[in-house]
Amino acid sequence: MANDGENESSKSNISAFDAWYSLDGQESDVVLSTRVRLARDLANFPFPSRFREDDAERVRTMAFDAFSHLQEGEKYQAVLSSNLDLVGKRILCERGVIKQNTNLSRGSGIVIRDDGAFSCTVNDVDHFRLSAFCAGMNGVGAFQVCKTIDDELQDFMQFSANRERGFLTSRFSDCGSGMKISFRVHLPAISFSSNLQNIVEEYEKRGLGVRDCFGLSAEKSGALGSFYEFCTRCAGNGSEIDQLALISGALRSLVEKERRLSEKVFSSRMTEIRDRVYKSYALSKFSFLCDLRSAIEAISAIKWGKNLGILSGLSDGEIYALIYRIQPGHIQFVMRNRDFSFPEDIAKSRALSEKHIRALLIQEAFGKIAFR
Repeated sequence: MANDGENESSKSNISAFDAWYSLDGQESDVVLSTRVRLARDLANFPFPSRFREDDAERVRTMAFDAFSHLQEGEKYQAVLSSNLDLVGKRILCERGVIKQNTNLSRGSGIVIRDDGAFSCTVNDVDHFRLSAFCAGMNGVGAFQVCKTIDDELQDFMQFSANRERGFLTSRFSDCGSGMKISFRVHLPAISFSSNLQNIVEEYEKRGLGVRDCFGLSAEKSGALGSFYEFCTRCAGNGSEIDQLALISGALRSLVEKERRLSEKVFSSRMTEIRDRVYKSYALSKFSFLCDLRSAIEAISAIKWGKNLGILSGLSDGEIYALIYRIQPGHIQFVMRNRDFSFPEDIAKSRALSEKHIRALLIQEAFGKIAFR
C-alpha cells in the first residue's frame, strides 16, 4: 500500500483515482449513485472523542498496516490528514469521502482504493468508517465491497461488538450493523409537478431521511437541480440484508413514480419542459462565465431532456461525471496543474477564472448533444 508519509505532499494524489461515477449503473435514469458505509471501532481503545496521549497515532498506524496486508493491499493509498491541503480536502468532500464537518485532526487519516470506489476514514467519529460507492442503484454490490474488506480487516484486529447489540459505535444510531445506506437520485418530474413534499413525508414515515445534494433551489422549495439523497437513519433496524431490502424496495418504488410522472407531465406540459431544456442548453452554450448553481440546474435540465428523448449524445455516466468535474475543488485542482490563457479582464480573479473554466467544461460536454 502506498503511504503518504509525514513529509510528503498529497497534492498530486487525490485526483488521480479513476472516476467510478463516470460509469452507467442500474436505474441510472433516476438513481445516480449508491453509498454503503460501515462504522467500526476497536475493542481496546476509547472512541476518538475520548482519545488520550498517543491513542490516535496508534489506531491510525494499526489501520494503515492492516490495509497494507489485505489481499490487494497494493491498491490502497493511505493519506495522513495533516498532509491534505485545502484543495485535497475539498475534492474528498465533493466526492463524498468526507463531510464538511469531518474531524481531520493530526491523528486522523484516510485510505482510498485506486479505483476511488472505496475509502475509509480513520479516527473521525469512529475509528473506522468504511465506504463503498457504486454508480446507479446497487446497494448489494456496495455492501459486498464493504463487507469483504470488513471481514479481511477482522483478521488483523478486533472490533467492539456483542451478541445483543451488534457492533458498538460512538453514536447510538450506528450501533447494530454499523451500516448506513444512501442513494443520490434525480427527481425532476416529481419536483416539477409539486409532488415532492408528499414524497418526502411518505419516505420519512418509513424511517428514511431525505436531503438535498447540492443545496436549495432559487425558489427554496426544493433541491438545486432536483438532486436528492435518500438514506437510512438507524443501523439497528434488523440485519444488513433487512436494511438493504427496506431502502432498495423504497427506491424501486420511487424510481417507478418518477418515470410514470415524467411521462405524464411531458404529455401534458411538453412545451414548458422543452423550453426548460432548450434554454439551459442555449445559456450554457453561449456563456463565458458560469456559477455552480447555474451549472447544476443546466445539467439537471439536460439529463431530464435525455430521459424524455428530447436529446441524445451523452450517457448518464458522462452527465453525472460532469457534476463532479464542475465542483470548485475539482476545478481548482485543474487550475493548479494546467496552464490556462484567461481573458485579460478575469485573469487576476480566481473566482471569475473558476467560473470561466466551468463554462468551458459544460460547453465541451454539451457539444456532443443532438436534439431530436
